[in-house]
Amino acid sequence: MSGAPTSRPMTDESDWDLVLAAKNGEDRAFEILVERYKARILSLAFRITRNREDAQDVVQQSFQKAFVHLQKFEGKSTFSTWLTRIAINEALMCLRKNRVSRTVSIEEVNPERDTVLSREICDPNAKTPEETYIRLEKERILSFVIDGLPPILQSTVRLYLDDLTVEEMGQCLGVRTLTVKARLFRGRQRVRALFKRYVQSTQRGASTKLESAA
Repeated sequence: MSGAPTSRPMTDESDWDLVLAAKNGEDRAFEILVERYKARILSLAFRITRNREDAQDVVQQSFQKAFVHLQKFEGKSTFSTWLTRIAINEALMCLRKNRVSRTVSIEEVNPERDTVLSREICDPNAKTPEETYIRLEKERILSFVIDGLPPILQSTVRLYLDDLTVEEMGQCLGVRTLTVKARLFRGRQRVRALFKRYVQSTQRGASTKLESAA
C-alpha cells in the first residue's frame, strides 16, 4: 500500500516559487528568502560601505524595500539579481549620506582581503615574513584607494571583485554592458594610477625620514 505523498519542504523551493508564495501572503516564504541571501547581501554591503553598522542597516533596508515592492517583481531577472540591485542602491545612498561626515582611514581597512584586483597588483606568493608584510601593506593601500573612488566606480569595481560577469554587473547596476565595461575600465585605470602614486609618495616619505635620522 503506497503512503500519502509528502510535500517538499518550503526551504527546498526555488526562489521564484518562494516569491509567488510570499506574494500570496505566506510570510514564511519571504523569511526563507531572507535567510537564503542575508549573508550575501551583508558581504556586498560591507564591501561598499566599509562599515559593519552601515552594512547591517543596508541589509535591513534592502529586505524591507524588497518586501514592500515584491508585488512589482515580475521575474524578468532572477530574485537574487533584483535584490542585489536594491542593496547596491541602498549602499550607495548610505555612502552619499556619510561622505561629508566620515573620512576613511587607511588604518580601518581590512588588510586580509584577497581579490582579483589585488592579485593583479600584489604578489600572492610571498613566502618570507618581509614579503608577506609588503604584500599586506599593498593590500591595505589598495583597499584604501578603492574606498576613495566615486560611488559609481566603486560599486562597479567591487562587483568585479566579487567575480560577477559583465552581464551580471549590468543587471545589478541597471545599465548596459557597454556602460559597465566603460566604468570598469575607468575604475581599474584610476585604481592603478592612485595605487602607484600612493606607494611612491609613501616610499619618498620613508626615505626622507631615514635621511633625517642619519
